Amino acid sequence: MKTINDFNFKDKKALVRVDFNVPQDSELKVTDNTRIQAVKPTIDKILNDGGAVILMTHLGRPKGKISEEFSLKNILPEIEKVLEKPVKFCSDCVGEKAKKMTGELQGGEILLLENLRFHKEEELGDAIFAKQLAGLGDAYVNDAFGTAHRAHASTAIIADNFPSTKFFGLLMAKELEAIDKVLKSGDKPITAILGGSKVSSKITIIENMLPAIDNLIIGGGMAFTFIRALGGDIGNSLVEVDKQTLALEILQKAKVQNVKVYLPVDSIIADDFNNEAERKEVDIFEIPDGWMGLDAGVRSRKIFHDVIMNSRTILWNGPIGVFEMSNFADGTIALGESIAKATRLGAFSLVGGGDSVAFVKQFGYDEKVSYVSTGGGAMLESLEGMELPGVKAINS
Repeated sequence: MKTINDFNFKDKKALVRVDFNVPQDSELKVTDNTRIQAVKPTIDKILNDGGAVILMTHLGRPKGKISEEFSLKNILPEIEKVLEKPVKFCSDCVGEKAKKMTGELQGGEILLLENLRFHKEEELGDAIFAKQLAGLGDAYVNDAFGTAHRAHASTAIIADNFPSTKFFGLLMAKELEAIDKVLKSGDKPITAILGGSKVSSKITIIENMLPAIDNLIIGGGMAFTFIRALGGDIGNSLVEVDKQTLALEILQKAKVQNVKVYLPVDSIIADDFNNEAERKEVDIFEIPDGWMGLDAGVRSRKIFHDVIMNSRTILWNGPIGVFEMSNFADGTIALGESIAKATRLGAFSLVGGGDSVAFVKQFGYDEKVSYVSTGGGAMLESLEGMELPGVKAINS
């Protein structure tokens, strides 16, 4: 893997593609700076070498139009705060002003270019636009794992202009190494925990991972499609009726590949989808009509805990209950506790995918697992076995 550690940036201008698509409040102030913090080591390395950093990113979906709401000047104060350095700002990412400001940039300085998506050519992967961006720097660094699954001008096409000076940033390298541990090089037993609502969104991931893993824990709403396919009564629980045959096929494929599959055996059920609904704990195969499963029960949590404690490599994607409602969060909290304990005892744990990342941050488990991925879609596509355009562009 060709990373920035393989190059000295002294007197060089590095074009660094970052993912600063950060959440903001109604006053456009940044509410979570995790993505900015994540690329600080890459920026520091280039500056410490004596190089200059030109930051490129998108923010929101301006759809090729200039918009005050999506201007990067709104997040500039937070970037300066995290990087602990002044950051210059250019009101465009190409054109005469961008050429002038990048041309005057000195070693040790940082310049932030305006939102790439103010130009429709960015998302179209336009080669001319990519070449204009490339003309602003001496080297290209991709540290935007969150957008590595997009073949956009700044995430993939631009790399063609840097045949010998294109590199992964330190964040990208960590992301790729974490996924590689799960799919290829991790210590066994390897356990994948997949939750969330739909089997259909996880089919390719499951099929790609089966040859690599030893255990598969299936929870959340998607478990009910399996339970129904196995003949269970699931009441009003979430189900993909047309995916029951597929669920049985997945179980058969797992059996052939000696992967043990663990489904919940009990469920916390409710008579309505709200936090104050009446609730009780029942066998997951015996949910009465008018009731729905919203969390894993106590026996399921114990089974999952035992599997996790016997694992050396753990992937977690998706909650196993409706953790957004406090009365149905205990199963996912117990899962987080189990993974945190296994990690303390030496297991490698990777958490990725929007809802599970939101959970670990909300409940403070982000410091208790080995790695939390910054890229939901990119991580899932990697687990599906796809070669991401942003990764291929550096490797080719």
